Formats: sequence, structure tokens, C-alpha cells
Amino acid sequence: MDSEVILTRHSGNDKGILTLALNRPKAKNALSRSLVGDFRRALEEIRGDKDTRVVVLRSSVPGVFCAGADLKERATMSAGEVEQFLYSMKTAFKELEGLPQPTIAALDGAALGGGFELSLCCDLRVAGPRAVLGLPETSLAIIPGAGGTLRLTKLIGPSRTKALVFTARRFGPYPALSMGIVNDVVEAAECMDDKDTSDQSLGYERALQWARQILPNGPVAVRMAKRAIDHASTADPSSGLDIEQLCYAQVIPTEDRLEGLRAFKEKRKPVYKGY
Repeated sequence: MDSEVILTRHSGNDKGILTLALNRPKAKNALSRSLVGDFRRALEEIRGDKDTRVVVLRSSVPGVFCAGADLKERATMSAGEVEQFLYSMKTAFKELEGLPQPTIAALDGAALGGGFELSLCCDLRVAGPRAVLGLPETSLAIIPGAGGTLRLTKLIGPSRTKALVFTARRFGPYPALSMGIVNDVVEAAECMDDKDTSDQSLGYERALQWARQILPNGPVAVRMAKRAIDHASTADPSSGLDIEQLCYAQVIPTEDRLEGLRAFKEKRKPVYKGY
């Protein structure tokens, strides 16, 4: 059976960028036991890869990022199996959130329910013109169950999160940008043709542009900055400053820090090695 997650390591000027693609076209990338298993194995491989500096999460299925939970599979599960699956899915999402490399979600098409929650685990989100986001769980008499209530609240606050969850509202890229859910939006053509699929990867192309802006910077510094910022969102001011200092201490002995100083003095672009 082919893997439902595809890893692509870019080369040339894009060396250091890795694309992680969801690949379950028959079910619109719905989160099944097999897809979540493949996803966790891919994350394990990425976590220890020192050559990967930026991760872009996308869909290889046109028109959809991730349709959420596989409700057809869910209907065949016992209560115990549902609980076990939710634990595995939540663990996968934590593992994505905990990757040391910066992560960018490229949202082309629908990202609903668990698919939207998956994107919230990334550091940045970029929306294509066809992106449709939302947490529709209350319309199914359940609630977001993969961290959506926590991560979205941290991102946009409790009032806006309640409005989206209580109403099960679906929304496009520009409302998402105005609320601070996505970092960037690709403008739509004046007249999008549903039969034309050429604009269905524009979010991914823009996400790669963001990755290319991160790529030249010191890899250790970027990882330490991510760690410090992630802790800052939950730490008290004193602890947050202590964590920042500990992260700063990790970059002081690196060769990259010295290379940055040399390059500044010599008025050239630095060449960082990641150590």
C-alpha cells in the first residue's frame, strides 16, 4: 500500500526545504488511522533531520487541504477505538507542533474540522484563493477534539473562537487574515474558473516563498527562536525571559554566530552550516 504521506526534499537553491504532503485523494485527506500512522512516521523522520531547515505542509489532492476526521471509518469504531484513535491523532498534532524546524501550512482548498486543527499546529499558515476554513463540529453534535479550542483561542482569543465554534461557520482566506488565523493570502483572479486548476496550488507556491525567506538565516538561531517564542506564549514574564536567555546561550558557541559577524564585517552574505 502506498504511503498516504509524501516527503519531498528540495534541492539546489531550495536545499533545506522539505515538503510534507497529505496524499489520500479518495477520501479528501480525511484523517484515518492509516493516514495518522503514516504522518507520525514522517514526523519522526523529520525531527532528527539536521539538513531540514523549513517544513511546508501541503495537500497533494487538488481542491482540499484536509477534510477532517474520516467519519465513515469513525462510524465503524467502538467507543474504545474512538478514544484510542483520538489519542493517536492528538499525539500526532503535538509532534507536528513540537518539531524543532519552523513549519508552514499551505492551505489550498478546504481545511475543516481536524484539517483546520492540523494547520493550527504549524508556526505559519498561508491561504490560497480557494481556501475554506472552519470548525463545523457543533453541527455534528460534537466539539473540536484535536486541540482546536486551545490553539485557536491562543491565536485569536476566546470571543472570536467561541463565535466560530458555536456557529460552525465556514470562512474564506480574507476573514482568516483579518482575524490573524493566517499570515498571508494569495489574491484571487478577478474571475476564478472552477474548471481551471492552475490556481489550486497558489497557497503552496506562496508558502515556498516564505520558506525561502527563512532558509538563509542561521538554522540553530531559528530553532532556538521558535523554542523561546513557543514558551513565551504560556510562561510568566520572568520565566519567559529566563527561557529566552537559555535559548540564546545555545547559539553563542556556534560557528554560525561567528560566521554572521564575519559576514557583517566583510559586507557579504553569510553562509550558515547549522552548527
